[in-house]
Amino acid sequence: MDDTLDELFAVIEDRKETLPEGSYTASLFTHEKGENAVLEKLGEETTELILAAKDDDEEEIAYEAADIVYHLLVLLSMKDMEIEDLEAELEARR
Repeated sequence: MDDTLDELFAVIEDRKETLPEGSYTASLFTHEKGENAVLEKLGEETTELILAAKDDDEEEIAYEAADIVYHLLVLLSMKDMEIEDLEAELEARR
């Protein structure tokens, strides 16, 4: 999974730099609400994950968890953090 997250974060960082037209990721970096747009999405996706878990819907749980991870990585990029910052914190909690 590390490779998947590293690759996804690299794509996010690329979208942040190049801001390709039509890219959802790029739109988050240029949204008029700024980082609030991503924070709102994290809240929304968290609520959807909780509801999926309550319903024992494994497919929906995986889908919403992926949305949370994606938006979390976008937030890290917005804050000029690296995925290694997240990995180091998780390692410290082992």
